Amino acid sequence: MSQGDNPSERRNFTRFAFDADSVMHQEGKRWPVNLVDISLHGVLVKLEENCAINLDAPALIHITLDSDHHIEMHLEFAHQHDGLTGFSCQQIDLDSITQLKRLAELNLGDHQALERELGTLTG
Repeated sequence: MSQGDNPSERRNFTRFAFDADSVMHQEGKRWPVNLVDISLHGVLVKLEENCAINLDAPALIHITLDSDHHIEMHLEFAHQHDGLTGFSCQQIDLDSITQLKRLAELNLGDHQALERELGTLTG
């Protein structure tokens, strides 16, 4: 069983599909990745075949929303399954969490559920 496969270790954050230009950064290198979904807890990505990311080291993802807005998350490897790689968010700045909250509100359509998830994240 890989890390993150134990349901008792998982938090329940609503994930939503989202496609945006995304780049992983690690140890001075960068790789484009295909963002599959995102939540307040992390991201699920499809890594390119030439991506030599070290799953044992922290990484940073930069997600471009538009020319003025982006999300950056400091990540830690969580799991791999069916060609997809999950990373959990270890740190996110205030501007990024604000952008992610707006995306979640638009995609989830349930403000109360979002507030519960934010409470769990910060609680």
